[in-house]
Amino acid sequence: MVDKNTNNKNKEEDIVYGIVEEALPNAMFRVSVKKDNDTTLVLSYLSGRMRRFKIRVLVGDKVGMIMDKYGGKSRIVKRV
Repeated sequence: MVDKNTNNKNKEEDIVYGIVEEALPNAMFRVSVKKDNDTTLVLSYLSGRMRRFKIRVLVGDKVGMIMDKYGGKSRIVKRV
């Protein structure tokens, strides 16, 4: 038997939180992410669901994102 709940891609532990530092064109943002004692800037874009429901993200907002496993990009999936 395969458990149906193991294939959930948007698990809560996969979400990384950061603060929006800069708004860029085409719904892209620079977000500062704090890891240990180091702060890094990540290029992020809005998820399709946030675009569809017109969720606004402004500079200074705290957002939850899913990091890309291959590079420095991430997808914003939650505004906290």
